[in-house]
Amino acid sequence: MNLIWFLVRTSWRLIVISLILGTISGTCSVLLIALINDTINANHPIDNRLLWNFIQLLIVMMITGTLSQYFLVSLSQSAIVRLRQRLVDWILACPLRYLEELGANRLLATLTDDVDKISDSAIVLPFLFIDFALIIGCLAYLSILSWQIFLSIFIFLLLAVVVIQIFLTRSEKLMELAREQQDYMFRHFQTIIDGIKELKLNSYRRQAFVTQEFQVTAESRRRYNVISITLLGFTSYLGQLFFFSILGMLLFVAPKLAGINTTLLSGYALVITFLNDPISNILQMFPQIIQGNVAINKIQNLGLALASNSEVISNESINLPPAFHSLELVDVKYSYFREGEAKNFLLGPINLTFRPGNVIFIIGGNGSGKSSLAKLITGLYVPESGEILLDGKPITENNREQYRQLFSTVFSDFYLFERFFGISSDNLNAEAFEYLQKLQLEHKVEIKEGSLSTLNLSHGQRKRLALLTAYLEDRPIYLFDEWAADQDPYFREIFYKQLLPELKHQGKTILAITHDDRYFYLADKLIKLDYGKIVSR
Repeated sequence: MNLIWFLVRTSWRLIVISLILGTISGTCSVLLIALINDTINANHPIDNRLLWNFIQLLIVMMITGTLSQYFLVSLSQSAIVRLRQRLVDWILACPLRYLEELGANRLLATLTDDVDKISDSAIVLPFLFIDFALIIGCLAYLSILSWQIFLSIFIFLLLAVVVIQIFLTRSEKLMELAREQQDYMFRHFQTIIDGIKELKLNSYRRQAFVTQEFQVTAESRRRYNVISITLLGFTSYLGQLFFFSILGMLLFVAPKLAGINTTLLSGYALVITFLNDPISNILQMFPQIIQGNVAINKIQNLGLALASNSEVISNESINLPPAFHSLELVDVKYSYFREGEAKNFLLGPINLTFRPGNVIFIIGGNGSGKSSLAKLITGLYVPESGEILLDGKPITENNREQYRQLFSTVFSDFYLFERFFGISSDNLNAEAFEYLQKLQLEHKVEIKEGSLSTLNLSHGQRKRLALLTAYLEDRPIYLFDEWAADQDPYFREIFYKQLLPELKHQGKTILAITHDDRYFYLADKLIKLDYGKIVSR
């Protein structure tokens, strides 16, 4: 069972300790049953020693069972925390392009739904172990009472396990299919959230999307879940059928066999009746366990894919590179698939040189490769051929993360953090407020203990806050991806004629993707792209 191996890999020692304690607790339960059975069938007055033994067994059973459960719960929750951390580490170490190809819907489904399923399954595992210990102990006691009857019951139980396993396997496969539909459901939810305006404004599009995409996926997932859960319910009743069949054999068949006395039958009946509770519990836990196994498999598949594509990153703080003298792209090429095109889009060969104080505008039509070039320059994409040289030294897997620290960026699809993470300054609030004034946002936003008071602003104003963060980072190279596109004409003028010259005066290198041709004369160099090729500079 993958879920159990998941815990064993976390701490096998704690598993062993928990199993030993659980076994002791189960043994005490069996001894209590034996004591009760002997007391019921005793032909002599009840001795006070039996009462004392009864109390001792109860106390030991409670203490060891509670400790076993505590250790297993602690272990399972620690394993979940480590799993979440491992997933985050994998994602952060994975190349950007591969994450873009995976899609946010698949990552979100794993980080939320799958991890929650594993967490739910891990919660029931301690009870599962204890119930198994009870069952094993009871079977051992039954073998002591009569090995002939025990052998018959054991064979019958093996048959029951085989039959139940067939249905459980089928149910697990159906749950895997339902889980596959969950990825599509997350994609549809993302479509609804991102495309709500377009869906509201076109009823035909909305109806077609809902009926042809969302409802089809929802119905498929519903069908798989109904069949799988029904099979699990049938399996539970099948277990009850086998259980009562054993009781029926004890009551109606065993008495007719020679050498089977009433005392023996009462002992068997008592133990079998006691077994009903742990067996029922296990059967009821199987849906969660199976869902946990399906989730583990999905996470393992995703984890292997992420790990096999991972980059070298450090969990420790990386010192900013010293000021550079030249940054060169030499015969850099990069290709990737774009929907709607018969072949991969090829960017390159690119040959460019950047120096401190340069203001470079990257221009070109939509789909010409400007944003991809920006990701190549910043190290977010890795060239397939050619090389990037920083002061004559090639950027490799070992120094790429440090190279990325050269850049302060505001991409067109930027993310704005509420706190100024990773920015340390004794006068952070004062510096941030100064930039707020420069960006004319001091009446909209306040800086409190290194955090922005609100992000509930227009897109253009949020872009100014992203620029504020870039200012505070104070890196040698600034990259702006159509930053001015969402600004009003007044502030667009400020951006090109005041903010960029100030950065240039500080010796910063500025790379700006832009369509604002009226400001092209302000650039030291224009780089024009056309379908992945530099056509003028």
